[in-house]
Amino acid sequence: MSVTHRRRLGIAAGAAFLTVTVAGCSGLGRTAVGTVTYDTPRGRHIQVSNPLVRGCHRLAPGGAVLLRNRTLVDFVLYGTPDCTGGGTTYLATTVSDVIAPGEGPWRSYTIVH
Repeated sequence: MSVTHRRRLGIAAGAAFLTVTVAGCSGLGRTAVGTVTYDTPRGRHIQVSNPLVRGCHRLAPGGAVLLRNRTLVDFVLYGTPDCTGGGTTYLATTVSDVIAPGEGPWRSYTIVH
């Protein structure tokens, strides 16, 4: 086997390995590294570790009046339990937010990725 043939074979194998690795990393099971903590209107403190990146995440019954994003990704907070409707709040990574006076609690969130 010639040196050129081995080199091409090595490059092809490396490219195939890289493709499989990237495809595996972009799977549906990716998580947001870190924690999300929030307080309910009744003063209950809840912590969620490494939430999935995809999908709509419901908050506890009653929603959240304070939310701390201690992950490495940004969130969009919703006043509905199904991540629909207007009146959303954008919450950047490592930031906390409190609902405005007179507003209802957040009921769900999605992760920006």
